[in-house]
Amino acid sequence: MENDAYDRIGDEPPNYEETSFSGGTTSNGNGTGNGEHRAVRPSVSVGNRAVRPSLQELHDVFQKVSVWYVCLNILGGVMLFIRLSWVFGQGRRGLGIVVIALSCVVTTVTGLSMSAICTNGVVRGGGAYYLISRSLGPEFGGSIGLIFAFANAVAVAMYVVGFAETVVDLLKENNAIMIDELNDIRIIGCISVVLLLGISVAGMEWEAKAQIGLLIILLVAIVNVFVGTGIPASTDKKSKGFFNYDAKIFMENLPPDFRDGETFFSVFAIFFPAATGILAGANISGDLKDPQDALPKGTLLAILITGVTYLGVALCVSATVVRDATGNINDTIATGMDMFCNGTNTAACEQGWNFSSCEVSSCKFGSMNNFQVMTMVSGFGPLITAGTFSATLSSALASLVSAPKVFQALCKDNIYTALKFFAKGHGKNNEPIRGYVLTFIIAVAFIIIADLNVIAPIISNFFLASYALINFSCFHASYAKSPGWRPAYRYYNMWLSLFGAVLCCGVMFVINWWAALLTYAIEIFLYVYVTVKKPNVNWGSSTQAVTFVSAVNNALSLTGVEDHVKNFRPQCMVLTGAPKNRPALLDLAHCFTKNYGLCLTCETLTDVNAEMEKNQMWLNKKKRKAFYAAVACDSFRQGTENLMQASGLGRLKPNILMMGFKKDWRTADTAGVQSYVGVLHDAFDFEYGTVVLRMNQGLDISHIIKAQGKEKERQRERERERERERERERETDTEREKQREREGERETERESPQVVVVNERLVSTSTQFQRKQGKGTIDVWWMFDDGGLTLLLPYILTTRKKFKDCKMRIFIAGQPGRVEQDRHEMKSLLEKFRIKYADIHVIDDITQNPNSNSWKMFEDMIEPFRLHEGSKSTTLAEALRKDNPWKISDAELDTFEEKTNLQVRLNELLQENSRAANLIIVSMPIARLGSVSDHLYMAWLDILTKNLPPTMLIRGNHKSVLTFYS
Repeated sequence: MENDAYDRIGDEPPNYEETSFSGGTTSNGNGTGNGEHRAVRPSVSVGNRAVRPSLQELHDVFQKVSVWYVCLNILGGVMLFIRLSWVFGQGRRGLGIVVIALSCVVTTVTGLSMSAICTNGVVRGGGAYYLISRSLGPEFGGSIGLIFAFANAVAVAMYVVGFAETVVDLLKENNAIMIDELNDIRIIGCISVVLLLGISVAGMEWEAKAQIGLLIILLVAIVNVFVGTGIPASTDKKSKGFFNYDAKIFMENLPPDFRDGETFFSVFAIFFPAATGILAGANISGDLKDPQDALPKGTLLAILITGVTYLGVALCVSATVVRDATGNINDTIATGMDMFCNGTNTAACEQGWNFSSCEVSSCKFGSMNNFQVMTMVSGFGPLITAGTFSATLSSALASLVSAPKVFQALCKDNIYTALKFFAKGHGKNNEPIRGYVLTFIIAVAFIIIADLNVIAPIISNFFLASYALINFSCFHASYAKSPGWRPAYRYYNMWLSLFGAVLCCGVMFVINWWAALLTYAIEIFLYVYVTVKKPNVNWGSSTQAVTFVSAVNNALSLTGVEDHVKNFRPQCMVLTGAPKNRPALLDLAHCFTKNYGLCLTCETLTDVNAEMEKNQMWLNKKKRKAFYAAVACDSFRQGTENLMQASGLGRLKPNILMMGFKKDWRTADTAGVQSYVGVLHDAFDFEYGTVVLRMNQGLDISHIIKAQGKEKERQRERERERERERERERETDTEREKQREREGERETERESPQVVVVNERLVSTSTQFQRKQGKGTIDVWWMFDDGGLTLLLPYILTTRKKFKDCKMRIFIAGQPGRVEQDRHEMKSLLEKFRIKYADIHVIDDITQNPNSNSWKMFEDMIEPFRLHEGSKSTTLAEALRKDNPWKISDAELDTFEEKTNLQVRLNELLQENSRAANLIIVSMPIARLGSVSDHLYMAWLDILTKNLPPTMLIRGNHKSVLTFYS
């Protein structure tokens, strides 16, 4: 049999099922897959391997020029040709170098972190979103994904505005302004983005071809700058501040001289988008042949090349151009006037030019004048214009492609269901046309601003937030020490990544503290939204790994701490069988534990593996904070004993056993009754608190679930049969077959309503604790001091939202003539325990004998299980006891007559006082092992709770769970 796992090549790894290899299935996002496999295209077999021609193999341009693709986006002519000279003019040489160096530090550290993440498995489309979401999980990924996609969309506007600004400068020089400078930028920008949209929609092939041409033009323009600085300056250039290389000019440009209210960080905020192109390769990771190899090499080498390029161009400009110049060729200094050279324009003065007028008025030329400076420095001015055009348009084109692809990857994961509309792709390359249109709209909205210095800080803020999370992702994955964290790229350090994350956050706040706060407020809002929605994805994130490590460490730390009464909390082992079979029992247990205690739903099975995952998934789906545990054992008692002994981890183990009342004990076989009572005895032996819940309708609805399943299957079968009938009818067109179909429909109408009516009545009763309880009472009959569990559990219920309208009433046994004194003592005790209650009732006639009707009911209950040996001969009596040791003897009834009377009498009092209660809590009677027969004990429990609202029998393990002390 051919193994399809070896047929997958390129960017699509093998997709494994549980039991076999399969190339025909795709992951749904819940398992180990990514949920975004592409459809398999027809392939041509070559030997034992299927070769599938792809876009990457036909157009291998990204793999070959991945370094240059990233370089092209980092160099992005907006900063290189339009703002770099401005940066060095504001900060002069010293701080200008610091601006570039700080940007390189941020991008290099982020590049190292990104390299580690993207070499730790297959990288698909989505850029920073994919890296962060697969590392930190959907909560972080979903929040940063929207912000990062938005930042790329705004970046389109920034690059296009830079391009438009250059065009307007040329129009201005030639007196060809259409309306005014601001509106001309808007017009040219909107026209440009429409053309770029057309190229993007045409597909990656066209973008690749366009990028190659633009790259060549940009490289030639950069070389032109270096060549131009060595060409002797003409008089016209000197009047504009260009004097070739001069050490005095270099030194004069050393100290900072910020103008127009600018500061170091405001200048950094405007320049930093020049460095944001480091994620250009990651953004098209889905279109790379081998992203794990191309991304680290391409990104880090591009950072080095572009950093050196920026620094080289900046230093050349700062060594050849003075800060201020008039542009007037008549502002020369006559020979012999050098003694007047001092102040801020010394270097120009010594070159024979007087630019002193710039100190009192703004000058047209100089290092503050952006594009004109780069044109003047270059050897051939039109090449700078072409380079600016190519760099800005290439960067805009890259961002216009990146934003929709990142957004499409986010929408495909269905983290935000409202955005599913944008997940659809078109054409053979699955182009996100809808995402292109949305990006276009956002870009046009920001192009309207028409101010590069306003748009750039917005992008800096969002990109810094993305970089911070990429760095934190690398740190977090390393810190978790998960065996799955095995990046092929070794040259990273978790603490360096953490430093990078802190540095990015710090720079954000220094640049603009309120914008940083707003960005993080948006991230937190989106994080909380995704956390609440709980998308159905599982990517094996480092967040899961750290959660596991923390859980283990916390569990271990608890083992060194002794239990204390103040920290007691219910941790329940609930014998539900399959969790869905006894929902009322599970719901009540969940009210006790909720998010604050351990809840185990337990079952004894013959085949454990078949049920484990299914039942845990059911609990998760129903949002029950509980675990499912099962043991393979033929005996219910033995299985429960195993669970009680083995369940839990250190101090995190159950301390309460919850189970339902065995309603069929009178008809069940003897072994079943003995097993049930034996479980209660075992719970006391293992020092568990014990809770038994009884409801008149019963707890087990497994037969309903089975009936519903069978009914659904019958309905499906009837549908299939009707479909077959319709098919035969179309073929034969006979009236008899039509009549058969009508009869089948009438049969369905006769059968279905009965099942529905029964199900609605029983299921409604079983789910009553899922609904909010109306105004009423929780009646607590505290007959014995069991350590306080009988008081604590109902108190916990009153703190839950479903029972908040219920008041707690306390009933205690008292002595005649001491009612007020007993009430006062109980009131004082409850106040010390800080237990809120509505009323205290003292029952002073609890020791009276029950009435004849109640006693008759009890006698009828135990009649089938009595020996009646007193009316028989000694020999016959001995034979009966030997043959039926489990039956109730006359001697046993005499011995426990008082206790039996108490149970019957308590039922009368419960009927009298608590008939209308929402829930009744009663202290559970204990039968001494070996002295009370199992059937007599079951009769006690039955008569005590008969014909009452939902009733819980509770018995603590006689260890205090309440305390007076703080």
